[in-house]
Amino acid sequence: MVKVVTYEELKENSTKKSLYVLIHGQVYDVTKFIDEHPGGDDVILAEAAKDATQAFEDVGHSDEARELLPGLLVGEFEKDGELKLASKSSSSGASVSDAVEQGSNLMYFVPLTLLGAYFAWRFYGA
Repeated sequence: MVKVVTYEELKENSTKKSLYVLIHGQVYDVTKFIDEHPGGDDVILAEAAKDATQAFEDVGHSDEARELLPGLLVGEFEKDGELKLASKSSSSGASVSDAVEQGSNLMYFVPLTLLGAYFAWRFYGA
């Protein structure tokens, strides 16, 4: 018999001390793996208490990462909970991806601006 994980149980396990993630309708306990995650713990914690399927797939996890999942399986997510979770995920998922995209753009813009200012000073000011 497969364990059914409720939305409330998913929310209760959304901290670094006890962390469940929902991927493709399956709930996984990643608590022991969080410190070993190559992307860092913040990446996984950002997906706590919501559907992490898109984030998991967008990164393009390796076959080795996918092979770890069965050993971390807690159970299936409740069918009624998907509706609640989907609406929450779509609104917060968009803001997270927008923030990441905006942060990524700044990561390139600021150093390039400083580099341009340096060359302008060096060649036109000297």
